[in-house]
Amino acid sequence: MSIQITEAFVKQYSSNVLHLSQQKGSKLQGLVRSESQNAESAFYDRIGTVDAQLKVGRHSDTTYSDTPHSRRRNTLKDFFYADLVDKEDKVKLLISPESEYVQAAVWALGRSKDDEIISAALGNAYSGVDGATAVALPSSQKVAAHDGTTTSGVNLNVKTLRAVKQKFDANDVSEEIPKHMAITSFQIQSLLAQTEVTNSDYASVKALVMGDVNTFMGFNFVRTERLPRSAANVTYTVTNGLIGAGTGTITAANSRRCFAWAMDGIILATAQDIMGKIDVLPTKHYSTQVYASLQLGATRMEESKVVEVICSE
Repeated sequence: MSIQITEAFVKQYSSNVLHLSQQKGSKLQGLVRSESQNAESAFYDRIGTVDAQLKVGRHSDTTYSDTPHSRRRNTLKDFFYADLVDKEDKVKLLISPESEYVQAAVWALGRSKDDEIISAALGNAYSGVDGATAVALPSSQKVAAHDGTTTSGVNLNVKTLRAVKQKFDANDVSEEIPKHMAITSFQIQSLLAQTEVTNSDYASVKALVMGDVNTFMGFNFVRTERLPRSAANVTYTVTNGLIGAGTGTITAANSRRCFAWAMDGIILATAQDIMGKIDVLPTKHYSTQVYASLQLGATRMEESKVVEVICSE
């Protein structure tokens, strides 16, 4: 039960409840592949690459390709929000806060969707027949923000964006699939400081500072302040940003784990979207309970369609 509701008791200060600054729901939900799921765990089967064979002569025997199959497991998680409004407290208030509690619940659960998508992009996926094999995003799908000379790490810049784009191209990720990149306000400010970005040829990125989702170098940028930091220092090659070796180091405290992805490279599967209820509970002296819940899960479908970008802030 919220014990802080006494802050809203009538003292002739205000007749309204104001929401503090926060991310209002999900920013990433519509930018990944959406699925429905009706079981605790579901499996998504994949078909790999095969090569055509050369026919060696007339009437030769047919030879068969072994088409590779694999699968990914997605597991649902349950999220909820609940709080109570005491009937005695309502007498002391100028307003009835239930609707504002519902709004806060919807926003909170929406942020949970983004947290699941971020975890799916940067964490382990689960593969194998029974979905028990953990698959980490490989170092080959990671890049440190770099400028070619600095050994202590830099923030996001055009040189790094080129390296990210090259990884998608090298993996033959279709140009027709929308590509997005999750960054924070620190990366936006870094981009705006780049000479190329502030040049008239790159002026479209300036709209990022206004909060718009904008396109630059083939990526739609999405600002979110929910991206994690690295658990440990990150070693990288200064000249190209390759992760795992080299003379460059981004400390964990200064790191930010941004990522780029092709839209169908991450699945968000929903069993029950946000549901809210307001009930009066006799067992709580007829206090009003505001309750909301959500059931979903997310997984990375293909490592080649996700690139982690570790920036120094």
